[in-house]
Amino acid sequence: MSPTSPTLIVGYLALFVGVGAVFLFANLLLGKFLRPKSPNPEKLAVYECGEPTIGSSFVQFDLRFYVVALFFIIFDVEVAFFFPWATVYGKATHLMDPNLAKIESAQLSPPALAIYRDLGVPSPTLDGVGGTQTAIEQSARNLAKASILDIGVFFGVLMVGFAYVWRRGDLDWVRAVGQQRPVRGVPVEPVAEREPALIG
Repeated sequence: MSPTSPTLIVGYLALFVGVGAVFLFANLLLGKFLRPKSPNPEKLAVYECGEPTIGSSFVQFDLRFYVVALFFIIFDVEVAFFFPWATVYGKATHLMDPNLAKIESAQLSPPALAIYRDLGVPSPTLDGVGGTQTAIEQSARNLAKASILDIGVFFGVLMVGFAYVWRRGDLDWVRAVGQQRPVRGVPVEPVAEREPALIG
């Protein structure tokens, strides 16, 4: 049976899932019997973010938690796109290195062949990639320039979104009533100061 046959792959996946499930449930069952049990009202109280519980647990949650979590997810996922870009850029700069031997015995050298395969070229040939060492370096230089331009545009759009969120004040956790940021076209009235109370 071939190591890449579908039956063998499904068997390995089933074995992996089975061992993982047994490991998980065995540890949960072991923990149930071994952990100490000392329930008290403080331990059984519902809590959120370390804040003491006051009143019912069915209360409105502060919307700013959701907003900050949403911004984190958006920017975190977008920053994750830098990793594949860095891989392509690193391979391109490695390929345009003049010290790397790209041609051996009228064909691509093993290091150059591996780089092209990592870049997604399934069966690179010497004629398909330019034919000469200079042509290979020039195409790698063009790929590096294009990737820099691509990531520059992507990062620019990301920073415009970040500036917009910052300008709107969505990143301000505590908003003072007297120091609201002005919205375009809407005047902000200053908060009137209260006169000190007379003690009579």
